[in-house]
Amino acid sequence: MKNKIGFLLLLLVASLPNSFAQLKTSPGNCIFQAEDKRIAEEKLKLFLSRSALPISDLIPEIGYSFLGTPYVGATLENGLEEKLVINLRELDCTTFAENCLALARTIKSGKTDFESFAAELEQIRYRNGVRNQYPSRLHYFSDWIHNSAGKKIITEDPNLKGEKFEKTVRFMSSHPDSYAVLKAHPELIPSLADQEKQLSSVSFYYFPKSNPENLLRNLKHGDIIGLTSSVDGLDINHVGIIIWKDGQFHLLHEPLSAGKVVISEGPITDFLQPASKNTGIMIARPVF
Repeated sequence: MKNKIGFLLLLLVASLPNSFAQLKTSPGNCIFQAEDKRIAEEKLKLFLSRSALPISDLIPEIGYSFLGTPYVGATLENGLEEKLVINLRELDCTTFAENCLALARTIKSGKTDFESFAAELEQIRYRNGVRNQYPSRLHYFSDWIHNSAGKKIITEDPNLKGEKFEKTVRFMSSHPDSYAVLKAHPELIPSLADQEKQLSSVSFYYFPKSNPENLLRNLKHGDIIGLTSSVDGLDINHVGIIIWKDGQFHLLHEPLSAGKVVISEGPITDFLQPASKNTGIMIARPVF
């Protein structure tokens, strides 16, 4: 009987899509609605004909297809166990950028199935591509940049033409009540504090707003950027995709103020005004 059960289990595993094996998880550990699957598969099939485009061109093209998608924050919060959330109906600034990147990488791989997209998204969203409870998510965007560079998903080399980013990151551990999981599980705070300490020791570079000319020389269409923050303990205020439009760099993004995915009316330098809490820009340049 045991041998028969084992054989049936082997048959079941063999029948699962290969990309669910790549997910390092099972379909039951993903959270999504039928509409999310439909949207993903529609975009994967729609843009497959453009798979020969450089990824820097493909990401904005996919981003344009999300224009008008409503802003909803905290869609990834689902408790300590941290299931993989796939929500293409509602986005925030970070999930917008990472979903565009995941869709582009899936298409560049020649795939159009939902499971391959989910596997790509998990690889992007989690430290070293391993989802293992709440602390494994790359909560800080500078951490996301550094880890993604290690995974050869992006390069952070353009930032080396800027200046050193001096910041002690500690916002999550010093404001745990602002995060539902940390509030419910305070035992996680020391672990997050250790991650913040390690992140603060990394040598990051960025383009300060005091020298916009240097920034503009080094930006490229399709870059994913983070607007660095003057808020104590916080690295990045906002995330978006750089596009070249009407002879200037604009931001394709999901801002809370607009409540949906939009293209900025003014150029990227409008986000770097003296009174702004944005101190500059950190670049994540996708590679494939």
